[in-house]
Amino acid sequence: MSNFLGGWPAVKKHFDGFSVLNTSFLILVSLICVLPLIHIIAVSFSSSTAAATGQVKLWPVDFTLASYNYTASRAAFWQSMLVSLKRIAIGTPLNLLLTILVAYPLSKSTGSFRLRVVYAWIFFMTMLFHGGLIPWYSTIKQYNLLDTIWALVLPGAVPVFSVVLLLNFFREVPKELEEAAFIDGASHWTTLWNIYVPVSKPALATLALFSMVDHWNSWFDGLLLMGDPRHYPLQSYIQTIVIQQNLSNMSRDEALNLALISDRTLKASQIFLGSLPIIAAYPFLQKYFVKGIVLGSVKG
Repeated sequence: MSNFLGGWPAVKKHFDGFSVLNTSFLILVSLICVLPLIHIIAVSFSSSTAAATGQVKLWPVDFTLASYNYTASRAAFWQSMLVSLKRIAIGTPLNLLLTILVAYPLSKSTGSFRLRVVYAWIFFMTMLFHGGLIPWYSTIKQYNLLDTIWALVLPGAVPVFSVVLLLNFFREVPKELEEAAFIDGASHWTTLWNIYVPVSKPALATLALFSMVDHWNSWFDGLLLMGDPRHYPLQSYIQTIVIQQNLSNMSRDEALNLALISDRTLKASQIFLGSLPIIAAYPFLQKYFVKGIVLGSVKG
């Protein structure tokens, strides 16, 4: 016992050193994530000359709202943001609903669901192989979904990765809860919505955040599936205006105003405005995020 107590200061010193190292590492990683966003915000509020000459670091130089005024004056920007918000409002609940309905039976044992392994492998194969861009586009076209909001929502309605996370979470739910519900006469449908879904709020909040980010950041499908630029989601709009510099849909005055604004400040302002809704939604889901990821990946 005395030997153990005699070695305790060394052990404590070791853990104190680890805590300092671990805290320093996490602070460094946090700064790596946050500083680029701070730089983008600083550039967006700086003058075109300061941004073009590289004077802006982490604080605006020659503070101005010119880029935000130009962005706010464009009806197409707000229209594309409305399309993205509509996409999230439809796509996220649909993703969660179908994920729940697929994950619940796949979380059962082979004794309860004999073909569970077969279906699980079918879903898993879709994560490894894709039918190709042309068949994907042709299928959407044949269902007359082109240039509609459903073309942005339905093709990815069942996110398989989310299904895998949620079925692992469902398998961690105590079997006693399910057995008690069955003894009381509950069906699988009642058990799913009254037992599994309420206790799975951390996992569902995490998957909701994944779905929101995925829908908000998608731009390629908007360019392919939307024939009318007025139906572009926000990221597709930013791609055409900021990256491709497509001015065909602008009036003469708008094009002249754009020429007076630094390309860097305009990009920075639209990038910041494009990420702002997700940044605003994250704090409301943060308390569920870590718990949902950890619990959803404990058991394979």
